[in-house]
Amino acid sequence: MTLCPCESGKPYNKCCEVYHLGAPAPTAQALMRSRYSAYALAHQNHALKNYLLQCWHPDTRPKSLNLDGEDAIKWLGLQIKRHQDIDAENAIVEFVARYKYASNLGGKAERLHEISRFKRIDGRWYYVDGDHQ
Repeated sequence: MTLCPCESGKPYNKCCEVYHLGAPAPTAQALMRSRYSAYALAHQNHALKNYLLQCWHPDTRPKSLNLDGEDAIKWLGLQIKRHQDIDAENAIVEFVARYKYASNLGGKAERLHEISRFKRIDGRWYYVDGDHQ
């Protein structure tokens, strides 16, 4: 059994994989966790880059993602600090993700602390943007 990278404690195939395969995430927090897992596994499964773009809000979505080369990141852990539904269509998730650049795996881990905004459109949650803390 492979545990999900999102640190839910569940097996990957019963956690984020279902969203990676097309099921809509039921909450903004579930989408946040699935996005983290997609980043963590993108080096093994290049289709997850498409997933990351597809679940990004169309107004803020980049044209492409560069997750390889010297900018590649090894994700080390995720901690959800809080999540809040603003209303039925908007939510925020605050998280801390630890990582190291692949070019410096022997170095010190970095932290990404973000308050992310999510919007639901036609029953699907999308990542809009986030403020780094």
